[in-house]
Amino acid sequence: MNIIDELQWRDAINQQTDAEGLRELVETKNISLYCGVDPTGDSMHIGHLIPFMMMKRFQLAGHHPYILIGGATGTIGDPSGRTSERQLQTMEQVQANVDALTAQMQSLFDFGGNDDVTMVNNFDWTHDLTLLDFLRDYGKNFNINTMLAKDIVSSRLETGISFTEFTYQILQSMDYLHLFKHHDVQLQIGGADQWGNITAGLDLIRKKEGAEAKAFGLTIPLMLKADGTKFGKTAGGAIWLDSKKTTPFEFFQFWLNQDDRDVVRYLKFFTFLTKEEIDDLANKVATEPHKREAQKTLAKEMTNFVHGADALAEAEKITAALFSGDVKNLNADEIEEGFKNMPTFEAAKEEKNIVDWLVDLGIEPSKRQAREDINNGAISMNGEKVESVDAVASPSNSFDERFILIRKGKKNYSLVKLV
Repeated sequence: MNIIDELQWRDAINQQTDAEGLRELVETKNISLYCGVDPTGDSMHIGHLIPFMMMKRFQLAGHHPYILIGGATGTIGDPSGRTSERQLQTMEQVQANVDALTAQMQSLFDFGGNDDVTMVNNFDWTHDLTLLDFLRDYGKNFNINTMLAKDIVSSRLETGISFTEFTYQILQSMDYLHLFKHHDVQLQIGGADQWGNITAGLDLIRKKEGAEAKAFGLTIPLMLKADGTKFGKTAGGAIWLDSKKTTPFEFFQFWLNQDDRDVVRYLKFFTFLTKEEIDDLANKVATEPHKREAQKTLAKEMTNFVHGADALAEAEKITAALFSGDVKNLNADEIEEGFKNMPTFEAAKEEKNIVDWLVDLGIEPSKRQAREDINNGAISMNGEKVESVDAVASPSNSFDERFILIRKGKKNYSLVKLV
């Protein structure tokens, strides 16, 4: 399947600057293409991942991705999608973010010594540029009226935009020109909000290299959930690719909990499963939704892609334990990862009668209720049912003397940290 046909089947194309020209180009040769991300933080979230999934598809189809980390543009900040000026970061923080994002990209694209993907940093070709050179060689090619008409600028005119952020589209245009001239990059991919920046880059290329220069732009649709809310946001915030910010278990759970109305679209967009495999899962959503096969597959594919097989196995292990209540075979780190969002309490490392202990912590409202729940078999400690009101909570019966896990009923967990 032609890569453009595949992207269209996956509903992954929003706009193209020249659809016929790009189709003809990719049918005649393997091209170089690029997408950029600015180091405004030390991790990408799954919203950032969307255009890079398309880059990965081009890579698998034999094309050559250039991944641009915006060491220069990141010091300024893209005004798109914002209502106010971005807080500028120090150069040291920008560099630390560059290093972190570079490591994430190397993991996702599996460099492994291969030469089918290249990492670049726009700081390399801009840091020696003088102000006069910038104004004469590049600023002269940009019409203020055209720049003001771009959505990324016009949306900010009422609240105000600084000259610094106003010039962002010039810097991004310079990126495309540089990659076009020096690396034969002929396609830029970006989110729907990047259309103005991409077309500005194409205009600069044609002014500098001639009207016949073959360069193209393609944007990815804005990803919304079936309920109309923005994809990738949860009550707890963004879903990060950094395992320290969003654990692999949390990452796995995010995909596992997707709505039936969304899951097939996400399988098309985020996985590398074939059309036949996705059609089969779509049929299961329609005929056996209670089995949630599509969600399970999505969670496995995405967790393996971002975090690897070992992290996937751990996430599945924690998920199974959480579902069954059989947590005895989990270690302390897995307990911490899987139950960190449960109600959490702190207790001293000392032995104490279970009834008194549960009441003192606030897990049970009274000793009478605690005794009743224990006698009814409703209390489990570390996966074992508490059989007697005379039982003892003890550091010796804990996960590595760090945690005791209490389950009340079938689903109500409390995590007790021993301090």
